[in-house]
Amino acid sequence: MKVIEMERKNMKPKRISVSNKRQITIPLEYYKALKIENEVECILKDNSIIIRPVIDTSKDNFADLILEDLIQEGYEGKKLLEEFKKRKSKIKKAINEVEEEANKVAEDDAPYSSIEDVFKEEE
Repeated sequence: MKVIEMERKNMKPKRISVSNKRQITIPLEYYKALKIENEVECILKDNSIIIRPVIDTSKDNFADLILEDLIQEGYEGKKLLEEFKKRKSKIKKAINEVEEEANKVAEDDAPYSSIEDVFKEEE
């Protein structure tokens, strides 16, 4: 059974109305579950519309997290700056890979993963 099918069992489908301005209201439980902020992305696939949250990475380049890790690892001075630049340069590539994978999932070219699958502890 696909992960998305298991998730759908936990969250019942809802009928929502479309206003005469073509607007819809996302049910609160869906909104909270997806941690939607200011925007969503809509994808037309076959006879369906896929709505998913937009993750804005332009505001947060993870600099504070990278620096925190480097300091904990004992880097300082010039070596700290060099390693920071090296790790920061890898962020954009990683984000692009995540976005490509999400697009494949949306197009049914890759299996879905739940948050539990991604963050489950290794046994």
